[in-house]
Amino acid sequence: MSTPCIICAAITGSVPTQADNPAVPVTVSEQIESTHASFEAGASIAHCHVRDEAGKPTSDPERFARLKEGIEKHCPGMIVQLSTGGRSGAGVERGGMLPLAPDMASLSVGSNNFPKRVYENSPDLVDWLAAEMIKYDIKPEIEAFDLSHIVQATRMAQDGRLKGPLYVQFVMGVKNAMPADKRIFDFYIETLNRLAPDAQWCAAGVGPAQIQVNEWSISQGGHTRTGLEDNVRLDRNTLAPSNAALVQRAVDLCEKYERPVATWQQARAILGLRSTAA
Repeated sequence: MSTPCIICAAITGSVPTQADNPAVPVTVSEQIESTHASFEAGASIAHCHVRDEAGKPTSDPERFARLKEGIEKHCPGMIVQLSTGGRSGAGVERGGMLPLAPDMASLSVGSNNFPKRVYENSPDLVDWLAAEMIKYDIKPEIEAFDLSHIVQATRMAQDGRLKGPLYVQFVMGVKNAMPADKRIFDFYIETLNRLAPDAQWCAAGVGPAQIQVNEWSISQGGHTRTGLEDNVRLDRNTLAPSNAALVQRAVDLCEKYERPVATWQQARAILGLRSTAA
């Protein structure tokens, strides 16, 4: 049997609004409902951001706590991954939710350009976030927007700043960052396998690159991410009706390439996460 494919649902993010697609879940209750449907469709990881009362991104630990509690109640066993992304706060504020001890948290280990700004991740902040993740037994998902981020993550694992084995996500298709290019994608895999042969990898494509990167990942034995955070459409003319619909596209690709979809139990085992009573 081929390795089960872990599907991550990135349910909200910091950018999409309900003006872009009414299906984008913004309130905590909407996020819990959307995550539950994604879980039922086959997602075993929920990648989570939260919004304030005005719908703006925030790192508010109280909102993260309510979202985490709701997912754990309604999606027992699902892996909760909280975002420490830079659009939601500045400096150590970005890690204010880490004492909640989620299963996972995102970690960007270097800076890069975004469409209209620099996504800044200073070495001191990266080291602090990584140390907090070790302190609270949180597995980081390394969000690699650039080849140098893969190299830096492996260095951090080698010197003990990250606890291995690594889980690295290749993020492709962000304007002004790494495009969705198949030869670059293949080189990412080759580089990670060479530098960290025990690492697991997944990939995310932004916008129209989402389905393309899903297919590359699934066909080449990796894991994949989908969801309304990265892409609000099924195609150029059709809005995605839900996060679950995007998860179902990934499930269909798993069937196409004869990859079993990882259950939450299998996903936890693959990633070396603590067990749950669910």
